[in-house]
Amino acid sequence: MSKLQLIIQREFIAKVRNKSFIIMTFLSPMIMVGMGALVYFLMQKNDEKVKKIVYVDQSGLFSKEDFINTKTIHYSDYTTLGIEETKKKVEEGNYYGALYIPKQDSLELLAASVEFYSKDSPGMSVMNSLENKIEGKIRNKKLTDFGIDLNKIEASKIRTDIKMYNFSGEESSKLINGLKIGVGAIAGYLLMMFVMIYGTSVMRSVIEEKTSRIIEVIVSSVKPFQLMLGKIIGNASAGLLQFFIWGIILFAIVTVASSIFGVDVVEMQSSRVPAEQLEVAKQVTSGGKGQLIVQEILRLPLLKLFLLFIFYFLSGYMLYSSFFAAVGAAVDNETDTQQFMLPIMLPLILAVYVGFATVINDPHGPISVAFSYIPLTSPIVMLMRVPFGVSWYELLISMMLLIITFVFMVWLAAKIYRVGILMYGKKPTYKDLYKWLKYKG
Repeated sequence: MSKLQLIIQREFIAKVRNKSFIIMTFLSPMIMVGMGALVYFLMQKNDEKVKKIVYVDQSGLFSKEDFINTKTIHYSDYTTLGIEETKKKVEEGNYYGALYIPKQDSLELLAASVEFYSKDSPGMSVMNSLENKIEGKIRNKKLTDFGIDLNKIEASKIRTDIKMYNFSGEESSKLINGLKIGVGAIAGYLLMMFVMIYGTSVMRSVIEEKTSRIIEVIVSSVKPFQLMLGKIIGNASAGLLQFFIWGIILFAIVTVASSIFGVDVVEMQSSRVPAEQLEVAKQVTSGGKGQLIVQEILRLPLLKLFLLFIFYFLSGYMLYSSFFAAVGAAVDNETDTQQFMLPIMLPLILAVYVGFATVINDPHGPISVAFSYIPLTSPIVMLMRVPFGVSWYELLISMMLLIITFVFMVWLAAKIYRVGILMYGKKPTYKDLYKWLKYKG
């Protein structure tokens, strides 16, 4: 244990004293905030540009009330000029495009014959807005031709608001499911990022020591299993410290920006959300329901979520880091690692996709449960399931399988490690790795 502690301490100190580690620890949060501010600024500037759209309505169905100007789109009626003259004027002038609505014998033909002319490809949001205007007008015209009163149709619309309760009679919130999804997704992505960043760090550390031949001296007094485990834990400790500092710096930057510069972070985020979703959110949070959401959040098992996050976060990282360490021991340079990286990363990628495809729709379905048991995918899938409530029976099965697999994989990777760290000048293959696993000693 004393040797393992020395290795962990050595790896941790070597990592945190590295200049690039120190610089990126304090620079990365500023870069992230700067990129977010830049994206917000560019979005604001892009929204400020006014798009001039002209329309030629030969059908006689539309009026100026159907094309009301908005903050970013201004409409002009060029019906009297005709489509050919309008196209020439739009092409020569500073216009976004021209909408042509021809005269047709039926509404069905009219819906299929509307045309839009522009110099450049128009944005999807603009085209969707125009299509919605035209579809709505034609639909209303068709309903009127059928003798249906539009006012009665409008009056018949009723918004249903289903109240949610548990069996003890406590009311829940519709937004709480979205919150649970968000918590699980963030936890899964953080784990994947952590594995990719610091798992490769373990691999590089092994390659550097191997190429410098320092490893030959180290293994004479330390078992390969201890050396590999010490590298994994040491790098994980440095990574967790860096993540903790990032969180503090980001919180400080957001707080200072909000108080001094008057930057509303919520507004920056909401500017990327469609107006329809914002309206739904306002309806849900209005009428005292905001307090209900806070109460629902506080009813979540926050301590349980935190402890399970730490367990799966560290266990998942250590499991995959053993693979990275074995790869680092098997090769002489990072170029040769490419053939081994894909099989390592595939389960991580699969876990993220399975989580979003199944956990969001049915967190307790058979696929979600199965992948939360499989050790290579359980750290991410189970983290995404936990906010929805998972029984301790399932958690214990998943945790035991993960621990057993981790110990087995570390032992298996150590067998590759003890042979690979002394191999030089040959690009290993999967066949070579299999031979190394069979070596005794």
